[in-house]
Amino acid sequence: MTFHNHWFTGLIEILTRVFAYQEYSDKAIQAVFQSKKKWGAHDRAFVAENAYEIIRWNKRLRYALGVTTEDYFKKEAIEIIPALVAAHTYLKYDYIPDLLNIKFDKQKVKDRWYNPPSPDIEKSVSAWLWQKGYEQLGNRWGIELDSMNTLAPVYLRANSHLVSREELLKALHQEGIEARMVEGLPHAVQLEKRLNVFRIGAFHKGYFEVQDGGSQLIAPFLEVEPGMRVIDACAGAGGKTLHIGSLMENKGHIIAMDVSPAKLNELKHRARRLKLFNIETRLIDNKQIKRLAASADRLLLDVPCTGTGVIKRNPDAKWRINQNLLEDVLEKQKDILESYVRMLRKGGKFVYATCTLFPEENERQIEAFLSENNSFELEEMKYIYPSETNFDGFFMARLKKR
Repeated sequence: MTFHNHWFTGLIEILTRVFAYQEYSDKAIQAVFQSKKKWGAHDRAFVAENAYEIIRWNKRLRYALGVTTEDYFKKEAIEIIPALVAAHTYLKYDYIPDLLNIKFDKQKVKDRWYNPPSPDIEKSVSAWLWQKGYEQLGNRWGIELDSMNTLAPVYLRANSHLVSREELLKALHQEGIEARMVEGLPHAVQLEKRLNVFRIGAFHKGYFEVQDGGSQLIAPFLEVEPGMRVIDACAGAGGKTLHIGSLMENKGHIIAMDVSPAKLNELKHRARRLKLFNIETRLIDNKQIKRLAASADRLLLDVPCTGTGVIKRNPDAKWRINQNLLEDVLEKQKDILESYVRMLRKGGKFVYATCTLFPEENERQIEAFLSENNSFELEEMKYIYPSETNFDGFFMARLKKR
C-alpha cells in the first residue's frame, strides 16, 4: 500500500477540530473534505475511516503511548494528536509516516495496546462512562461496546412513496453500486462498500434517505395511517418525520416541530427532494403546545439523550458523555413527557424514543411518567441492541391515551 503525506495532514486537521474545537466527528470530516477539492474517493475513504478509528480508540491509543490523563479536550490532548496518528498507523499498517517525525518504542506500544489493564482502556471509554454503563447494564455493557467499537454500515431507506426497495436496488445497480436487502426492514438496503451516496443520481431523484436500520424501526412503531394528524415534536432535521410521511403515503398532516430553525429548514429541503408535501414545520414553544392541545392522533417524542446507543456512528460521543450531560437530559426528558403529551387527543398514541441504552433514560422515565399520569397506558416497550442487530441502539415505548 502506498501512503500519501496529505492523508496524515488531513487526519491531524480532523482530529484537531474534534479535540481542540470540540466539533462533532462527522462535521469535522465534512469540513476538511470540503476544503480538499482535489482529493479523490480513495483519499477520502482512507482519511474518514482512519479518523473514526483514532477517535474511537483514543483512550487505548493514549495508553499504548504511555499517556493516561482523561482531559481529552485539554492542551495536552491536542499536543499528542500526531503521536496518536503515528501509533494507530503503526499498529494497523506497520508503518510510521516520516512526515510526523514521531519516534516511540514500537514493542512497548504494541505490548501496551494488546494488554490493556482495565475494561475502560480495553473498550476505550472514559472511566466514568464504563462505570455508569456497567451500573446500568451489567455485563451487557461490555458486549454492546464491543459491537459499537466497529465501523458503522451504511443503511439506506427506500422512499416508498416513490419507489419500492426492489426498484431502489435496481437503480443503485445501474449506477454500479452494490447493495443488499436488510432482513426485518421492508424498505432498508445496506451498501456493500462505503461511498458518498449524496452524489449519485438515485439520491437526487428522491429514491432514498440515509437512515440507520434501528432508526427505521421507530416510525412503524408509531402505527401511523394515511390521513392521520401526526406531530413529531422533536423532529430535528427530520429523518423519522420523512419516514412517517412516506408511511402515510403523502396523505394526512404531519407537523414537524423543533427548537432549531436551521434543522427545520434542512427538513424542508429534504421533504421537497422526496416529494413529500404533507409536512408542515413549526418552532416549538409553550404557545404552540397550547394551540395544538388534544389535536394529534399520533405523537412522536424522539427526546434528547446521552446517545450511548449511537457510539458506533458518533465515536466522539464517548468523550462527551458525562454526569452533567446525563443529569441535563434526564430533566429535559421529564419536562418533554409532562408538557408535550398535551398535544395528544383521547384515544391517540405516542411513542417515546431515545438513542441510548441506559434504562435510567428509558423505561424508568416511562415508569415515572405512568405513576403520575393514570390517563395513559403502556402498550409496548422494546430495545434495539447493536450486538443483536448491527444497527445503532434505540429504545422505544408506545403509550395510549385513554
